[in-house]
Amino acid sequence: MYIEDLKFSLWADFIERDYLDGGFKELIAQKIINGATSNPAIFKNAILNSPAYKAQLDALDANLEAKQKYEALAIYDIQKAADILKPLYDAGDDGYVSIEVDPFLCDDAKATIEEGKRLFRDIGRENVMIKIPATKAGYEAMEELTACGIPVNATLIFKKEQALQCAKAFERGAKKHGSAVDTVISVFVSRVDRALDKRLSEAGVSRALSGIYNAADIYNGVEALHVEKCRTLFASTGVKDDSLPAHYYIEQLLAYNSVNTAPIETIEAYIVNGAKAKALPVSDTVIQEHFKQVEQAGIDLEAELQKQIDDGLQAFKDAFSEILEALWKQK
Repeated sequence: MYIEDLKFSLWADFIERDYLDGGFKELIAQKIINGATSNPAIFKNAILNSPAYKAQLDALDANLEAKQKYEALAIYDIQKAADILKPLYDAGDDGYVSIEVDPFLCDDAKATIEEGKRLFRDIGRENVMIKIPATKAGYEAMEELTACGIPVNATLIFKKEQALQCAKAFERGAKKHGSAVDTVISVFVSRVDRALDKRLSEAGVSRALSGIYNAADIYNGVEALHVEKCRTLFASTGVKDDSLPAHYYIEQLLAYNSVNTAPIETIEAYIVNGAKAKALPVSDTVIQEHFKQVEQAGIDLEAELQKQIDDGLQAFKDAFSEILEALWKQK
């Protein structure tokens, strides 16, 4: 834990092969991070821009399909990260790394379940979380994987109803399994502010709060369910607005029994300048008052959150397609 008395964990939202042997190990040794997350966009940037993958790519069978090549590269990195994190896992201090299923399977429960099980089996590390988008098919897959004892990271969550569906799926799966399984519910934060802040500023409403309060509302809902070994994970916590401190979304979302996964530069800024005082929970009254102002500014919050879900899924699909296209051209 980064802050033991809060049971607060800080995970690196970054995977790249060379980094795993350098800065990643250093942050773990300094007891700053105790986990890691990845997604198709992260792997796209790593695989397509880093020379660290060339040797393995050159050694792969040229007849492999593009997705098989991608999985070979990604699985190697996830295994490597999991091995580095294993002492933390053995000590009961998280030690998880996440890998996402093919985003094009987001509406196919059966295929998501099959791929999640296969990835977990092929990686062969118990401290791996299978990341699944929070869609209707995703909830079914989350339940089945946890029923098999597989840790799950529910991702791309913008709405409270999504988070509660995930938590209930985890609870059902754990009941079938016979014991609780480690799970996290990844709530995306800064994207909400980026979508709303310009209009809110023009209407005289405080900016850089909608993402915080939306996440705080979801956190309150998840905590109220008391699902064993299920935590809220705050994601999309890098700052894009230069007027905000780089560590803003870590500091403002510091909460008991939670995780924050952030880019390396955000983590470094928080270590130097971030406060360690608990920021959540925020009262329902404060949250609702803010969103009343959002509504009065002429913003349909429900529609905006749904757009973020749709755009997020599309962004993951686009990143995945770009990886596969680049690998296909190497045939």
